[in-house]
Amino acid sequence: MRARPDMTGRICLVTGASSGIGRATALALARAGATLIGVGRDRVRCEKSAEAIKRESGNYQVEFWQADLSIQEEVRAVARRFQAVYPRLDLLVNNAGGRFARRLTTPEGLEMTFALNHLGYFLLTLLLLELLRRGERARVVNVVSAAHRGCPGIDFDDLNLERGYDGRRAYAQSKLANLLFTYELARRLEGSGITANAAAPGNVLTRFSLNNGLGSWLSHVAGSLKSGALVGPRRGARTVLHLACAGEVAGRSGGYWAAEREGASSPASYDLAAAERLWRASLELTGLARQAREGRLP
Repeated sequence: MRARPDMTGRICLVTGASSGIGRATALALARAGATLIGVGRDRVRCEKSAEAIKRESGNYQVEFWQADLSIQEEVRAVARRFQAVYPRLDLLVNNAGGRFARRLTTPEGLEMTFALNHLGYFLLTLLLLELLRRGERARVVNVVSAAHRGCPGIDFDDLNLERGYDGRRAYAQSKLANLLFTYELARRLEGSGITANAAAPGNVLTRFSLNNGLGSWLSHVAGSLKSGALVGPRRGARTVLHLACAGEVAGRSGGYWAAEREGASSPASYDLAAAERLWRASLELTGLARQAREGRLP
């Protein structure tokens, strides 16, 4: 953002907010006067981030909640807590994500990359949809990646990646899923006043992939340097903040944004049949299919 926006009175929820792009986004929103709720996986980092953001922003309407958003019960717990405390939601930034060198599964038996990077976005957004409807020109911003271009399409016959696991392929597929979800959400919410857009932050130097060990993280950094300039979290957060705050994007939905400009994602991301199929599969995998059949979800 070129100028600091005024987010006074806006209630904002940012996932993956205790480090990297999420933390930079959370700090900027707090400085702009927002009521900020950050979610992070590590309790200690959450506590430190909350105190640091309060101190640096001078805004004490900041709190951080600990949750592992790869685990659906913890996603549901975040939604229940939010619903119990706040009357509405004006901005949801789905940012929490990961990349895993070996195949891991969640307590629900789901492959970790897909569960965290896609189903976490999907489930939290739909659980908070009623509060977004009550929000003031509410916005959903999904953090995506240019890595989606490495996936030619969703493998619906092996969403759990049981037929051979490759960390790069798993990550690329999850980021393609983010885009299919964003575009389908925008279509389903058309006319509701809620917008949904995708933000690609570029190659950002963060703790991302450090969970796989220092060697894997260094390899990730080296690969990022080869594919383009590596930037810091503050710069990486600019496109997220543009979609979250800028007046000129108010009412614009279903877009792919990078470097604060709208552009085109991969051809596979515009596959309407794949988007519909992914939506149905995600409803089943998150236990929301019945609510959808009853007309309580778009």
